[in-house]
Order: sequence, then C-alpha cells, then structure tokens
Amino acid sequence: MQPPRRLIDVEVDGEAVRVPEGSTVLDACRTAGKDIPTLCYGDTLTPKNACRVCVVEVEGSRTLAPACSRKAEAGMVVGTDTDRARHSRKVVLELLASSTDLSTTPMAKEWMADYGADPARFGEEAATVAQPPKVDNDLYVRDYGKCILCYKCVDACGEQWQNSFAISVAGRGFDATISTEFDVALTESACVYCGNCVEVCPTGALSFKTEFDMRAEGTWDESEQSTTTTICSYCGVGCNLTLHVQDNKIVKVTSPHDNPVTHGNLCIKGRFGYGYV
Repeated sequence: MQPPRRLIDVEVDGEAVRVPEGSTVLDACRTAGKDIPTLCYGDTLTPKNACRVCVVEVEGSRTLAPACSRKAEAGMVVGTDTDRARHSRKVVLELLASSTDLSTTPMAKEWMADYGADPARFGEEAATVAQPPKVDNDLYVRDYGKCILCYKCVDACGEQWQNSFAISVAGRGFDATISTEFDVALTESACVYCGNCVEVCPTGALSFKTEFDMRAEGTWDESEQSTTTTICSYCGVGCNLTLHVQDNKIVKVTSPHDNPVTHGNLCIKGRFGYGYV
C-alpha cells in the first residue's frame, strides 16, 4: 500500500486549491473547477506536450506552461484565462483548424467560438493535410485528414500499452504523418486490431468502421445513443466494456479508463467482437 502523498497549496485564478504532491497544473485547475481545453492529453498516457492548447500562465515563468505536464508546486500562482493564454490558444486553434479537419473533434467548435479563433483568416490557399480516408479493413478507418499528430495512437500502440509498435511518425515538418512500417497496408503490418489507438484518438482520425459508415450516411447521432457497461464474455480476465447502442444496435465499444483491469484498453475480441450479439 502506497503512503499518502503530501498536500500542497496552489493558487488558480485567485482561488486557493489543495492537491496531492506530484499533481499537474491541469489537476489543480480541474480541482478549482476550471475548464482547460486539451487535445493531446490522455488520462491513461504520458503527456506529450504536442498540441499546446492547454497552456496557462504561471507567475514567474518566462513562457506559457503546458498544464497537462507541468507539475504543480507549493505556492504556485496560475492564470488560466489571461490575455496571453487566451491569445496563444486562439492562434493554436486557428493553425490546427486551418490545416486539419476538426469537424469530429469534441468541443472544437465551442473552443473556437470562445477564443474567437478564425481559421479562415489564412486564406483558401493555406496548406492542409487533406487526404482520402484509408479504408483497408472492416474494423476501423484511418482518416488522416483529421490527424493533429498528437502521438497518442503511437504511444498506445507502443511501449505505453500494447507493445505492438505497428505505427509511428514518418516524415518531417508539415509532411509528417502517422504511418505503418514502410507505409504498408494495415492488414500487412504488425497491427493486432486491439483498437486502443481508436480509444485515445481525440479528433476522429481513427474511428470504428460502423461510425465512419453511419457518418457518411448521415445516421450517426450520439444524442440518440445509450451506453451500458458490462464485462467481456470472451475470457476470464474481466475487462469492462462500454457498449454504445443506437437504434437497438451496438455501434461501437469503448472501455472505462478508470477500470483497474483495462485502463481503457481492450483486445480485438472485446472491442470488435460484438457481432454475435
């Protein structure tokens, strides 16, 4: 049993909050009830500091700090809604939205409205990563026109969870993209179709084939979906499954991130083997 962690006091937007030592600034902000936008942050992954939309202003710091990875310190004074932080988030959102398709990114529209982001100001000639979706299997689709290179899928596939190492980042600069080894088809790669990359993708660049098809048909409606958490019936490990049901049909399967067995991860059977139902 781990000994209890020492509590430290942090000031967030003028409000004193107390968090366990080792907590991040994002933890402190959420304890204070502050809504900090995040994209590359994953609650089951090590922070990558890739998207920079969670930056906050820390008193005494020369640069803005990424809240998802910066450790909270005793006596730290944090500003989450300062002019400098808001301007930075505005520019980041504009750059992301001008180069990638954020139409299926949760909260993206609300954030852009809140920060006054105008991606169109770069003009119609702004470079984009637009490309046709990769549909090479019946389980999930890779639509890299929506990819913001947050690295979450690479980490989930690699050393942090699955250890399959089927995907990585290829190319440099604006030409960087998520790719299989030698850019072979997914069916010829080391992918084991666990779908853990789909679980952590924040933008919909990776999605269930069922969701992709239903969105294309215009029938995907999350407001009409119900969720039920149950236990996978394939083996005795006890993985928890959250079934997403629309029109009395399972349309996708996720897993609770706070579950001590799975931590949001599943195998191919648990995530995609629901056809028998």
